[in-house]
Amino acid sequence: MKYICVLFALFAYNMVNAQIEEEVKVKYAVETFFYAFNGKNESAIKRVVDTDIKMQTVNLNILGNMIVRDTNFNDVINFMITTPDSIPFNEKILDYKIEIDGGMAHVWAPYEFWYNGEFSHCGVNSFQLFKDKDAWKIIYLVSSRRKEDCNPVSE
Repeated sequence: MKYICVLFALFAYNMVNAQIEEEVKVKYAVETFFYAFNGKNESAIKRVVDTDIKMQTVNLNILGNMIVRDTNFNDVINFMITTPDSIPFNEKILDYKIEIDGGMAHVWAPYEFWYNGEFSHCGVNSFQLFKDKDAWKIIYLVSSRRKEDCNPVSE
């Protein structure tokens, strides 16, 4: 019985260790995405996203109705590389909640967006990732965007 308990403990330890290792890899993919975005590094951002990435934004329209809008990934790249260096921007991630099931992961990441040194908006990014060989790739990103109920911390 003693050996069964030891084997079970070793098995449980390996399972927890493997889960933590995958969480680190998932977080690395999302952090790389924002490091590349904020640093205007197109090639780095493309390394952590799938070629068919889907993107959407949830926010209020001018009539005050909640809408979902499709976003083209190339528009994000275009914003990133055409914003002059004299105008800094920073999407600051405040927290990460990561869930993994096999080759699929979900990341819930509240954020603040700063543009030219001024607070712009806040919201949550929701990432879906899949494991492509040994690397996690972002396949879907939906983010909320609002100016109300934000508690920005100075940049």
